[in-house]
Amino acid sequence: MEKLEMLYEGKAKKVYKTDKDDRYIVEYKDDATAFNGLKKGSVHDKGVVNNKVSSIIFAILEEKGIPTHFISYLNEREQLVKAVEIVPVEVIIRNLATGSIIKRLGIEDGLVFKEPVLEFCYKNDDFNDPIINEYHAKAMNLATESELAKIKEYTFKINDMLIEFFKDKGLRLVDFKLEFGRYKGDIILSDEISPDTCRLWDIETNEKMDKDRFRKDLGNVEEAYKEVLQRLNI
Repeated sequence: MEKLEMLYEGKAKKVYKTDKDDRYIVEYKDDATAFNGLKKGSVHDKGVVNNKVSSIIFAILEEKGIPTHFISYLNEREQLVKAVEIVPVEVIIRNLATGSIIKRLGIEDGLVFKEPVLEFCYKNDDFNDPIINEYHAKAMNLATESELAKIKEYTFKINDMLIEFFKDKGLRLVDFKLEFGRYKGDIILSDEISPDTCRLWDIETNEKMDKDRFRKDLGNVEEAYKEVLQRLNI
């Protein structure tokens, strides 16, 4: 597979065309951002860790029947993926209350929800990825009703699978972000699942093992990310 010109560069990844129209190469960067890019930095080998973690999780989800863009792990920083058209609707699913939701709604930090809370955001940095609902998404032609239904179906299934997966590794899945894409007329899981996109707390200590360590200047960001990868490899 020949790597050609760069198609897109985001906060954490670069996407390259290949010599096959329906295949891209994704390169994971060490750049770290928070608060929609207002806080910027770099974490040594973050891209290496996130590439490995995401590859492991996507392969497991594929085995369990969730269609994804992931094809193969190429090297420390690169994956081969299907060339999807990203749906500009980010999905956040919350099992516990923390982060922005406690500020918006005055909820107690750490509250365990009786059932998962699903939120949609308009994927647009210019407007700071505002929260929207299904009616906004349909009115703005971001996604169709059937696409949103499929996205919700997959999201809740993924949540159920990953809660148990991470629990087995001594980690609590607090919340996480997903992105989906269109590929040959179907909705499939895209982007990544990693400590950049998930809040993961140690089950015993509630120690944060994710990007909150960067957001909140808690230190030991690199060590926390590598600890997550180590647990997944056990």
